[in-house]
Amino acid sequence: MQKDIKKVQLKVEGMHCNNCANGIKLSLEKEGFSNVNVIFATGDVSCELSDQQSEDNVIEVLSSLNYSVKKKLNNKKKISLEKLFIISLFFTIPLLCSMFVSDENLLKKPFNQLLICIPVYIIGLNYFGRSAWSSIKSGIPNMDVLIFIGSSTAFFYSIVGWLMFTENLEYQKYLFFETSATIISLVLMGNLLEKKSIKKTTNAIEDLTNIQKVNARKEVNKSIVEIPFSEIQINDILIVNNGDKIPSDGIIIEGCGLIDESIITGESLPITKNINDHVIGGTVLKEGNVKVKVLKIGEDTMLSHVISLVKNAQKFKPNIQKFGDKVSAIFVPFVLIISVLTFLITHLFFDISLQDAILRSIAVLVISCPCAMGLATPTAVMVGVGRAAKKGILIKGGETLEKLAEIKNIVFDKTGTITTGEFKISKITCYESDENKVKNIIYNLEKHSSHPIAKSLCKIFKNYDKPLEIKNIKENKGTSISANINGDNYEIGSSKIFSSKTESDLLLLKNNKLIATLDIEDELKPNTFDILDLLKNKGYLLYLLSGDKKSKCEILKKSINFTGIFSEQLPKDKIDKITELSLKNPTAMIGDGINDAPSLAKANIGISLANATEVAIQSSDVILLNTKNLKQLNESLLISKHTLVTIKQNLFWAFSYNIIAIPIAIAGLLNPMWAAIFMAFSDIVVIGNSIRLRYKRIF
Repeated sequence: MQKDIKKVQLKVEGMHCNNCANGIKLSLEKEGFSNVNVIFATGDVSCELSDQQSEDNVIEVLSSLNYSVKKKLNNKKKISLEKLFIISLFFTIPLLCSMFVSDENLLKKPFNQLLICIPVYIIGLNYFGRSAWSSIKSGIPNMDVLIFIGSSTAFFYSIVGWLMFTENLEYQKYLFFETSATIISLVLMGNLLEKKSIKKTTNAIEDLTNIQKVNARKEVNKSIVEIPFSEIQINDILIVNNGDKIPSDGIIIEGCGLIDESIITGESLPITKNINDHVIGGTVLKEGNVKVKVLKIGEDTMLSHVISLVKNAQKFKPNIQKFGDKVSAIFVPFVLIISVLTFLITHLFFDISLQDAILRSIAVLVISCPCAMGLATPTAVMVGVGRAAKKGILIKGGETLEKLAEIKNIVFDKTGTITTGEFKISKITCYESDENKVKNIIYNLEKHSSHPIAKSLCKIFKNYDKPLEIKNIKENKGTSISANINGDNYEIGSSKIFSSKTESDLLLLKNNKLIATLDIEDELKPNTFDILDLLKNKGYLLYLLSGDKKSKCEILKKSINFTGIFSEQLPKDKIDKITELSLKNPTAMIGDGINDAPSLAKANIGISLANATEVAIQSSDVILLNTKNLKQLNESLLISKHTLVTIKQNLFWAFSYNIIAIPIAIAGLLNPMWAAIFMAFSDIVVIGNSIRLRYKRIF
């Protein structure tokens, strides 16, 4: 029996950029923790523990890196970043004013400047210094290393210059206290704006989480009590009235109503639900009154799964981000080398003054921005996955977004994917047994299958159910299901199970002898023609991959212009076809049955529907929650393409900024204070472009 995996989820304070997150991940993995996921934007750190590990071990590693776990703070209040910036700015303004007053002014006195600068430097030491040291210990130096070295160089150079040239009164040209303070204040301002901007990239998580913050009315001994969402238990009977949110996933046991599921499925029109219909937590009862029996709670609900997928969007990084992370990891040491070389070459070989050489090297440190490269992909992925979730599209990570954007072939299963999956019997022919007995046998066979046809037949024949002695049930996926009933062997399936050729859709055999045939009909989902035609016009190659008869697939091809049709395909045949197509172009497979699961896993991208079998959903990379039509397929492709474009734009800006800015600083055309301003806002450009994806019109 498999042991339960121990997981730990923590909220961490002190991460200043994506390099911090990468450093934490690397340190935890070195200590033997598995499945580590660190999300800089939300401050979430999660991992799996072995039997010898505990949550305290994780906290110990984080503490050694100078990071704080929120729930372990013991209510100890920390000064907010806003307050640190205000305090720093309060002391920085007088230092800036000293640049414009006469030499006799008190603000020009080095001792006074030192006293004013010390509070700002202490803030920088605590905020940037601690972060810089943490990143160095984790093995991935972050931007704060550059900021701390730059501000410290200006601070200590000013002290040394003052002490060395006090007697001849030449110290004024050696004082850069205002530079040190301004760098710290401006970068704090940039970090403050960055954090506020990043929060906007996680709005989808916040919006979805707020939906769960609902009180439920629970029926207890014929009286009604109000309880919070966290106290709902499985099998609780909840009272939901007109206009209420449905608190948790369940089934209606009394009443009926019109339910708005747009927040989950993206379907704008409310849906009528009756007794025995399933409802989703977080959806709204627009009309009616119902009693709901709770079937899922907490992390098992549909809404919790959606939130988890959006939160963990960074768990599977796209290749383009892995490249950005590699560059970010070596960027800080690279800039430090350039800064040192700038000082040495300009001062020793170009006869640049000591002060100017130092200012140039400080400007190089301050203007360089590895954060922009680190944030380019995760912020766009967070917004893209969040926007998809709000449209009822669940995308399993940034890697999936990247692959989805590159898809050329789209392969469709037929039954339940492009058709409704609700079958009707157009004709039933019985050769030996009476019709009622045949219907009873079919019902008792098909109730053991999860295939869409089986579900439809059970719904049609449920009134013919009579107890039968049934043994040795065996299902051949995509072909047939058989069993021993009252001593005889019965099998129902496609024409492949019988040696003689027949045009019927389904055959029922008794001891390998044909006793009945069924012809069935299935209709296309609404807007299928329009959506597939739209995809075709966009250049996608569309294929039908079905276990259905060739004649039925050919009829479908007359109305839908598929690039190719593969009919009468067994699960193994489907895998072979997906493999063949994937060798030519990146291929997506969309299906919903157990027999589709291997193909979904084999395709570059597997796409399933929310009403698909559990194994199909587990094998998929994308889940479409609106099962009524294929509109979300087009939307998911559009979101992925625009997300990838946004990532490329962000990376182009990040690389271009550094390629242009660093040489400008080396050439001495940039004061360190202006460098600090440009650096502070470089991240905002990247994050702002990612936020634009949230509002951009793409449909």
